Amino acid sequence: MDASKNMELVGDPEQLRQALTPIRRDLLLRLRTPASAVELAHDLDLPRQKIGYHLRQLEDAGLIELVETRRRRGFTERVLKATATAYVIDPDILTPATTPAPPADNARHAADHLVAVASNAVRDVVRMQTNADKTGTRLLTYTLESEIRFADPDDVHRFTEALAAATAAVIEQFDSPTGRQFRIVAAGYPTPRTKD
Repeated sequence: MDASKNMELVGDPEQLRQALTPIRRDLLLRLRTPASAVELAHDLDLPRQKIGYHLRQLEDAGLIELVETRRRRGFTERVLKATATAYVIDPDILTPATTPAPPADNARHAADHLVAVASNAVRDVVRMQTNADKTGTRLLTYTLESEIRFADPDDVHRFTEALAAATAAVIEQFDSPTGRQFRIVAAGYPTPRTKD
């Protein structure tokens, strides 16, 4: 695997199970930079044998890889590194992949539809980014993000309809039957409240 990847999609339930224990999450975080079992044991203040066991499990799951070996005081030290800097859980592990149908007026405001669309976007983009990393190409994406304050709950519906109409007009202006197809997702949800 390419150790320089930014993201890796975890789509195998067994691979996910191997990564979820607290010590293994700590190891994956620490192994963004290559290290040996001896170095990790020192850094995490744990016995080297325990670290070695967890490293073997992570290596068998394909989440870390060998980057070099070096001789050290009569033994061979293995230096390992995480296969990516971040791991994204494939939504298919929990639910089968679906392509959401275009929303009817009543589904446009449904939270479950938003979650399905967002899950599919995460899965699709991470898979395409992984393929782009393997081939050394760039994945062309764009993100628009903003916030708005609605004075009245009914404004949400009026805003959504106006945004849908404006988006349709812009799509009509730029859509080409011979061009590369892009998926456009516009979603809105309340901004999570933060503790002051």
